[in-house]
Amino acid sequence: MSALEQTDIFISGGGVAGLTAAAAFGAAGFSVICADPAPPITEAATEGADLRTTAFLQPSRDFLDRAGLWDRLAPHAMPLQVMRIVDAGGERAEARVAHDFNAADISELPFGWNLPNWLLRREMVGHLATLPNVDFCPGTGTAQVLTREAEARVTLTDGARIAAKLVIAADGRASPVREALGIGLRSMRYGQKALAFAVTHPIPHENVSTEIHRSGGPFTLVPLPDHEGRPSSAIVWMERGPEVKRLAALPEPEFEAEMTERSAHLFGPLKLASRRTVWPIIAQIADRMEGERTALVAEAAHVVPPIGAQGLNMSLADMRVLVDLAEAHRDDPGTRAMLREYHRARHAEVLARVTGVDALNRASMAEAQGLRDLRLRALNAIYSVAPVRRVMMRAGLGATG
Repeated sequence: MSALEQTDIFISGGGVAGLTAAAAFGAAGFSVICADPAPPITEAATEGADLRTTAFLQPSRDFLDRAGLWDRLAPHAMPLQVMRIVDAGGERAEARVAHDFNAADISELPFGWNLPNWLLRREMVGHLATLPNVDFCPGTGTAQVLTREAEARVTLTDGARIAAKLVIAADGRASPVREALGIGLRSMRYGQKALAFAVTHPIPHENVSTEIHRSGGPFTLVPLPDHEGRPSSAIVWMERGPEVKRLAALPEPEFEAEMTERSAHLFGPLKLASRRTVWPIIAQIADRMEGERTALVAEAAHVVPPIGAQGLNMSLADMRVLVDLAEAHRDDPGTRAMLREYHRARHAEVLARVTGVDALNRASMAEAQGLRDLRLRALNAIYSVAPVRRVMMRAGLGATG
């Protein structure tokens, strides 16, 4: 039997959320072991690479800086100054109205900074390699978790045995750790999937993130650095499942024609700059965000459709609260009282955001012309009242003031 290795923090899951947690707890001076069954894919051209992007909003950037990651990420980040909502829900796929939500109305900084997920993994793995108190174990999964009042015992798939004061479940929407703890889950399904890919276009994006609503779900273009001398954007195109299957199978010229039409021709002819990847769309929230010696973060605790850059930014808010509490309980960062405090601090806010994004997604899926016209009137009403517009922008950033 292998020797028992002692650590302060064990993190199950080495995606962007788990790697961020490892860096943050490492920066706070805790000993950390992070394990993930799949080695991270850190190049865009590699099969299986995550071609989605993440927009880190202002509070998340501050947390990444605290975790020691931002200096590595900043050179690759594309600022997002304006979030533009376009309604193209008329009889033809063209813009009926566009409203700009400008960060300058509430802040001297951009709303956020956009980075490709595969690049995040590359830079985060590189950073962890420089931390002597953090051990990242790619290609190794969590086989068993046993918790007791005093500590958690973890067995990895390679036979290694670990004793930890705190286990962090960052192991995704089907979290094995959450299931082992018997924590229940509420799920919402939409019959949607998302196509994620990169494009080039002749009309510059000017650091504007553009969300185009028609039916089936939003078509969102998020700025990327120029690609081969041409303006470039990452696209997430949400549609009902059978339609995504059809689109994903189209020959490239036909697909480019359809996505240009769906973009309301706002950026000129769109050209693929990557392969197409397909992702399922659901919403879910765990009944609790804690168990004995265990905290649930990120998609182990909550999943939302990719609207308003809420997903990973909620995840980093989980970690920010958890690191603060662990630092306040440094002698034993995993007590029952500390973890209950974590649940109280996060669960109500997470529930509110999951509920809000669920409502926005259902509105974006509207097929009937009358419902699309109602959505347009609601957008116009929100935008026309400046105080309401500013409150919504602050809420989107996660600010309370």
